[in-house]
Amino acid sequence: MPIWSEILAELKETSLALGGSVDYDGVRRKYLQQLNGHTGRNIILYASGWQQETEVLLEDVLINDEDIHALMEVSNGLQGPNLDLILHSPGGSAESAEALVSYLRSRFSHIRIIVPQLAMSAATMVACSANEIVLGKHSFLGPTDPQIPTGSGLTFVPAQAVLDQFEKAQKECTDSAKLPAWMPMLSQFGPSLLARCETALELSKELVRTWLEKYMFEEDPDGASKAESIAEWLADHQHFKSHHRHIPRSDLLQQQLKVMHLEDDEMLQDLSLSVFHAVVHTFHGTPAVKIVENHTGRAFIKKMSAIPTPPPQGMQIK
Repeated sequence: MPIWSEILAELKETSLALGGSVDYDGVRRKYLQQLNGHTGRNIILYASGWQQETEVLLEDVLINDEDIHALMEVSNGLQGPNLDLILHSPGGSAESAEALVSYLRSRFSHIRIIVPQLAMSAATMVACSANEIVLGKHSFLGPTDPQIPTGSGLTFVPAQAVLDQFEKAQKECTDSAKLPAWMPMLSQFGPSLLARCETALELSKELVRTWLEKYMFEEDPDGASKAESIAEWLADHQHFKSHHRHIPRSDLLQQQLKVMHLEDDEMLQDLSLSVFHAVVHTFHGTPAVKIVENHTGRAFIKKMSAIPTPPPQGMQIK
C-alpha cells in the first residue's frame, strides 16, 4: 500500500519530470481511475482541507449549498446505478447535507461511502444515507448533535446543552436565592433560541432516521427500530459530551450500522488510501481547500478565499 510518505515521494518525482511543477492532479486522478477499474463502480471524491496548516475560512471547507454545483459537475456523464463516495469532511449545514443526499440519490440507487479518515457532524449524517459505509481501523464518524450560533454568531454551542441548561434553570430559579446567579446566563436566551434548538435537534434525528430506514435498512424487517435507535444515539450530546468526539468502527458496528471493514479488500484499501494521501498532499501544496472529483478527471476545486486582514489599530472602516 502506498503510504503517505510514498505518495509524497511519487509527487516529488513528478516535479523532477516536469521541471519543478508538482503534478498533484495527475497522481490523484491516476489512483481514482485505478479504483474505478478495481470496483467497476462510479467514484466520486469529496474532500475538504480543514486540517491543513494554512488558515482557511470555515465556510470554504464545510458542507454547503455550493456543493450541489460541484456534484452536478462531477456526476455529468457517469453511467450506472452504483457509486462509491470517498468522504472526508468536518461537516456543515444539515440542510445542505439533505440537498446533497437528495441529489445523489436521484442519480445513483446503490451508494457506498468510504471514509478514509473523518466524516464528522453533517458528514456523518451523509454517511448514514449510504447502503453501506466502508471504514478502516483509522476511520471515524462523529456525533450529529446540532450546534447553534449564539451572541455574535462566532460561537457555537450544542443545541441539547442549551435545552438542558434552560431546564436546569427552571428548576433552580424557584429558589429566589439562586436567581441572581442565573440571570446573566438567562439573558443570552433570545425569544427564538429554544425553539431553534428543539427544531435543529429534531431535524438531525429525522434525516438520519429516514435515510437509514430507506437505504441501509431497506430490506431489514427491524429497520425502523434500528434507524430510530441509531439516530437518537448519534444525536445524544449527553452521551458523547463533545461534538468533536471520534466514533470508532467498533462502536458503530455495536449499534448495528452496516459497516464494511476496509481491510477486507486489500486492493480497495490500497487505492482508497492512495487517493486520500494524494488529496491531502494537494491541500498542503496548493491553494485548494475542497476537491470534488470523479474517476474520469472531471473536478470542481474550491480554492482558498482571501482572509480579511483587520485594519491597523485606530483606522476606521467605512
